[in-house]
Amino acid sequence: MPLPAPHARTHLHTRAVEYRGYHREDGLWDIEAEMTDTKTYALDRAERGPMPPGTPIHGMAIRVTVDDGLTIREIASSSDHTPFNECSQGAEPMQRMVGVTMGPGWRQAIEKALGGIRGCTHLRELLFNMATAAYQTIPSYQHRLRRLAGKPEVEGDKPPYHLGKCIAWDFDGPVVLRHHPKFAGWQPLKRRV
Repeated sequence: MPLPAPHARTHLHTRAVEYRGYHREDGLWDIEAEMTDTKTYALDRAERGPMPPGTPIHGMAIRVTVDDGLTIREIASSSDHTPFNECSQGAEPMQRMVGVTMGPGWRQAIEKALGGIRGCTHLRELLFNMATAAYQTIPSYQHRLRRLAGKPEVEGDKPPYHLGKCIAWDFDGPVVLRHHPKFAGWQPLKRRV
């Protein structure tokens, strides 16, 4: 269902963000993200001079290489378009993310390593959703390979990570009943205090 019709307005800014996932020949996974900010009007910046409409203000990219457990093994970033020359200093701090696992506490780990003046705001923003892109890439492809090999999509008694994390994947809902009936109505074990 599309958005309702907007009021009369003028388009001023576009932020385009794209994430891509790859399976490498060495068994690792690359997740890449790119972000571009443009204006629909001309700018004149002291650091960059005249900038016609559509000139990227920000043009940044990140590649993280992760293993099957979503632990970062390598990270690379580029900042081809930035408002200030000093922005290029944001690349080196990204190395602090090597060894971090994408999972619970991901955003806190990013803030701890790169928050505030320790890193670049825009590279940090791209990192936030890289875990989602990794999850969309890796487990989905692994499930596909298991199905093609005639193996069960989910092994063991633990539900897939995404169950119970979204309105559609409610343990008591129809989607879980249809796609993972084994976990319909599932409740985590309560810890004894």
